[in-house]
Amino acid sequence: MDLTLMVWRQKSADAPGKLDQYAAKGISREMSFLEMLDVVNEGIVKAGGDPIAFDHDCREGICGTCSQVINGVPHGIEERTTVCQLHMRHFKDGDTIYIEPWHGKAFPVVRDLIVDRSALDRLIQSGGYVSVHTGGVPDANAILIPKGDADTAMDAAECIGCGACVAACPNGSAMLFVAAKVTQLASLPQGRVEASERVRGMIDKMSDEGFGNCSNHYECQAACPKGVKVSFIAKLNREYMKSWF
Repeated sequence: MDLTLMVWRQKSADAPGKLDQYAAKGISREMSFLEMLDVVNEGIVKAGGDPIAFDHDCREGICGTCSQVINGVPHGIEERTTVCQLHMRHFKDGDTIYIEPWHGKAFPVVRDLIVDRSALDRLIQSGGYVSVHTGGVPDANAILIPKGDADTAMDAAECIGCGACVAACPNGSAMLFVAAKVTQLASLPQGRVEASERVRGMIDKMSDEGFGNCSNHYECQAACPKGVKVSFIAKLNREYMKSWF
């Protein structure tokens, strides 16, 4: 396939950015989207140019670092798919593809398609963990957990912290990310001890970092590559109300 790429290029957070055009020729339909970018970068380097900077790590849909907005949609148009798992067979010969970094006040651009997502790490530091004594690992059946609670915790734990929910939300909200972490831990006995401090700390930190609030657009759920549900936001709101009583 031969494609036209319109790629966001920006040298730093303080520098102006713009869309530059690149030709992607002879692209195999079986390539992943990142493999296609690798091929384009090889051509740019051979021509003496600066390659397109983009984040990646596992390339297996697990790490969440391949954060790109493709044709206006975080991670592209395929449901429950990260950029690294998006294949070129979903595009047609002659297509023009627009590639941009995550949008969001809390995600400043580092370079080109790379954004600083450390605000999500600081949200976790504000309460998204369980305080435990180190030592021997207890038996799995030492604490009995109802299956419904275990299933809810596992569903929430699917969040990989990629930030697609923030990039998709018109308010730049991190409510789905925070809701997933709060729901995961509040559903388990080990997490209930710090539940009140956790939810208040994470919501306060979300505001401090410049994330917006939820206004029920449901774009976060649509963009999530793991299908994390907006119903967890309702759980987050309930946990927040409970924390004051």
